[in-house]
Amino acid sequence: MVVISTLRSLIRLPISIVKNDAPKRFMSEHRTFVIKSSDWQWTKFKDYINFYVLLGVIPCSLAIFYANVFIGPSTLAEIPPDYTPKHWEYYRSPVTRFIAKYIMTNPQQDYEKFLAYMYQESEIKRIRLLESEIKKRMSEKLDYQAYYYRPVLAKYHRVSREAADYLESIRGE
Repeated sequence: MVVISTLRSLIRLPISIVKNDAPKRFMSEHRTFVIKSSDWQWTKFKDYINFYVLLGVIPCSLAIFYANVFIGPSTLAEIPPDYTPKHWEYYRSPVTRFIAKYIMTNPQQDYEKFLAYMYQESEIKRIRLLESEIKKRMSEKLDYQAYYYRPVLAKYHRVSREAADYLESIRGE
């Protein structure tokens, strides 16, 4: 390495070869390229907001405006004796009636589902109390098989014994 560096000083190349005389381009007005963060996410967000406003908010607003201006709120009237009102007929606004009729569930149905749930939970509670009472009685008297005892079937024991006898006969011992 030392030899190469000493040889380089001996061989001096002409300056025109060493110097890079490539043409240079000078831009006017000294403009520079400013590096900044991308606005792509913000633009995409604005596009989505614009799209969903045009797709959903404007048509819903027009429908609500039409229902409130041209249909109007309901008025109280005498109910005929042989007629039972539906659950959505109790609301005043036409928009609320629409939501109660087609989107929300019937309050009577909700109540009956709640009652069914409460009945199932009470049955589970009753069965658990009964199981704990049975375990308590069995532990007091100590004359029953354990609550978790499962009797062994003799069929599987016979099959395994036959297999053991067959293997013993094959070995010849």
